[in-house]
Amino acid sequence: MTRVVLLDAGPLGLVTNPLRSPATIECARWLQSLLSARDRVIVPEIADYEVRRELLRANKTQGILRLDALIA
Repeated sequence: MTRVVLLDAGPLGLVTNPLRSPATIECARWLQSLLSARDRVIVPEIADYEVRRELLRANKTQGILRLDALIA
C-alpha cells in the first residue's frame, strides 16, 4: 500500500534550503527515500505559502527556485 506523506513548512524549508548543512542533507535524503519507495508526497498550500513568504521576505531567490522545482 502506498503511504501519503504531507510535508509541513519545517521539512519543506529544509529541503529547499540551498545551503548544505547536516540537517538539510538528512532531510533531502529522507524525502528521496520516500520518493524512491513510491510514497505519495503532498505539499499543502499553506506550507508552500509559509515557506515562500519567508523566502520572498529574505530575498532568497535560490530557495524560491528550489521550492518551485520541488512543487513541479
